[in-house]
Amino acid sequence: MTAPGPVHFLLVDDLPANLLALEALLARDDLVLLKARSGEEALEMLLEHEVALALLDVQMPEMDGFELAELMRGSERTRDVPIIFVTAGGADAHRRFRGYEAGAVDFIHKPIEPDILRSKANVFYQLYRQRQQIAAQRDELAAAAEGLRRADQAKDEFLAILGHELRNPLAALASGLHLLARPRSPEQAAEIRERMERMLNHLNRLVEDLLDMSRISEGKVLLRLERIALDEVLRSAIEGSRHNMEAAGHTLELETPAAPILLDGDHTRLAQVLANLLNNAAKYTPAGGTIRLATRRDGEWVEIEVADNGVGIPAAMLPRIFDIFTQVEEHRDRTQGGLGIGLALVKQLVELHGGSIAVASEGTGRGSTFLVRLPRLQRGR
Repeated sequence: MTAPGPVHFLLVDDLPANLLALEALLARDDLVLLKARSGEEALEMLLEHEVALALLDVQMPEMDGFELAELMRGSERTRDVPIIFVTAGGADAHRRFRGYEAGAVDFIHKPIEPDILRSKANVFYQLYRQRQQIAAQRDELAAAAEGLRRADQAKDEFLAILGHELRNPLAALASGLHLLARPRSPEQAAEIRERMERMLNHLNRLVEDLLDMSRISEGKVLLRLERIALDEVLRSAIEGSRHNMEAAGHTLELETPAAPILLDGDHTRLAQVLANLLNNAAKYTPAGGTIRLATRRDGEWVEIEVADNGVGIPAAMLPRIFDIFTQVEEHRDRTQGGLGIGLALVKQLVELHGGSIAVASEGTGRGSTFLVRLPRLQRGR
């Protein structure tokens, strides 16, 4: 919960000496005393500040305290501000009736008894603080409820996507088994088995992504850090994504410095990160596109850039692209299977290495660029 702001009291009296006396009696930490010498000045202050209590002198020229109170009660912003009248006059019934009719909660007579004033002011100070706490708790509950609503919506969307992604390969496997039960030529049987193997690999990839996200969220992923050459990681990643790029007829452009780049990392997990980014680029780039994989040094950091000339990312989606289960709505027909886990998993694995990932796109049809930054060498190794 954020710390509450200061409490404001409004002091209104046409005599500066009276304002100074009230200020001296009420001064305390975390209390701001607003001083006005006329009703008009007080109304201007009330437009700028929310006050917990207004202490109004009754006898003022031009606009007296009663008139100011009536104007305050007529405004939506100030109608609930507690008002205490400060008066040097007698306590006749007519004056009291007019004061309470104008919205007063109390009267204080001059000469003011300091202990009584402080005691009454403290009541309204505490009441205002309690209202602030209740409002903050209300906002926190509203934010929590909205978070639960979004989580529930994400769960429903995920279950729908998962059902769809499981149904298609399972149906293909069942169809393959049915076809293999009939007499087939060796070539036909081999083709059916190849399709079934692709479906099994797809299912395995879905399950592994789910398990990886679960392990990361539970803190069960342990990196096997060792001194590795980045070129070796690139070769593994390219090999892991070669099928998707070749199937779409993409051209891969590789840019690496002549001198080898060494870093401390988990070879398998970093290769998984880059393969995911390359597969993502292949998936969202029309056939015959170009994908660029570039590496470079930046001081004590290594930068790895994966860029494509594909369908791009709408500006509204850029802040959410690494959220789990996120898929660009207008690009769902290009997903070719997936749960919206890949980029979320990439971000988590990069951060486990002490790095960061960013994305840039000039919009639909303008391609995308993902930039991974990793520390080159970890201290103490």
